[in-house]
Amino acid sequence: MDVMVLVGTAKGLFRFRSRDRKGWRMEGPDFPQTPCYTAVMDPRSGVLFAGVNSEFYGPSIRRSRDFGATWDAGVVPAYGAEDEEQVTRVWAIAPAGADEPRTLFAGVEASGLFRSDDGGDTWAEVAALRRHPTHELWGPGYGGKCLHTVLPTDRQTIYTACSAGGAYRSTDAGESFAPINAGVEARFMPEGQRYPVAGQCVHKLSFCEARPGRVWMQNHGGVYRTDDGGDTWHDVGGTLPGDFGFPVLAHPKDPDTAYVIPLQADEKRWAKGVLGVWSTEDAGASWRPITEGLPAVSFASVLRDGLDHDGQDPLGLYFGTTSGTVYASADGGRHWQEIAAHLPRIFSVRAATMA
Repeated sequence: MDVMVLVGTAKGLFRFRSRDRKGWRMEGPDFPQTPCYTAVMDPRSGVLFAGVNSEFYGPSIRRSRDFGATWDAGVVPAYGAEDEEQVTRVWAIAPAGADEPRTLFAGVEASGLFRSDDGGDTWAEVAALRRHPTHELWGPGYGGKCLHTVLPTDRQTIYTACSAGGAYRSTDAGESFAPINAGVEARFMPEGQRYPVAGQCVHKLSFCEARPGRVWMQNHGGVYRTDDGGDTWHDVGGTLPGDFGFPVLAHPKDPDTAYVIPLQADEKRWAKGVLGVWSTEDAGASWRPITEGLPAVSFASVLRDGLDHDGQDPLGLYFGTTSGTVYASADGGRHWQEIAAHLPRIFSVRAATMA
């Protein structure tokens, strides 16, 4: 089966295809000179969706039914004309489950959630999230006030995360939301205020398909795991070289395996030593670096959507850096190869298997 890796950059979307996960062919760029923060292949239909954020024409959600050969004109998600906030960028696009074949979700800036039930023809805000009383506590993170993670895990359950607002969960298909931040430390806050109900700078969430209720979190400071859908969180970053980073990725079949890319904190946003992926196989009790084939010294970083897998066995892993390099591993991270270099700044990497 072919694998397609969608790489969203500051100057458009690049597509990489491979039959054997060794040799790669580049296609694109699509939307040249335009920031693309996210792109995804809908596994139910094979349709591609991209969040395109033009500095001149504004944000839009674009769609391709021929694997990127052509794209439609796009749909612009928007709040009401009377709303004090406006949609300025599309950060995340997430297909729902196989039992809702026409439903997709999108996360935007200023932090909000949109839903489509017609395959992307139209989008409407899931207004209950921004109407939550804690919305007044949300503020912009370094990248903006963005809802960057949307995880619809079944027909009723939706996890979201925004910077800097925190993690929220709906258990009634978006009719209502509740913050799920108990036990997550906001280390940038003053003493005595580090466990707020909302306002944390969550960097990424990743849902474990093999164990419902298990979700991994990379926070502004700290790597966390929950086994009860976010009611309680456990700090599991103790053996990492640092607990600051952006992406976190759950293994699709092994609930005890996950991946992070540690960086130095705040003003030094690059790796300590080797730029590498770290993995755990014991639910976060210990972590080990998987770095063979990666550069010994790098001042690049990896952003929150810059790490993904292809779902195959053995698992293919992929990540892209802010210096424009894409790395791939066809054996779960034991060996890495560079499949692209000198691209624009990379915002997102998404892998998909093509039948």
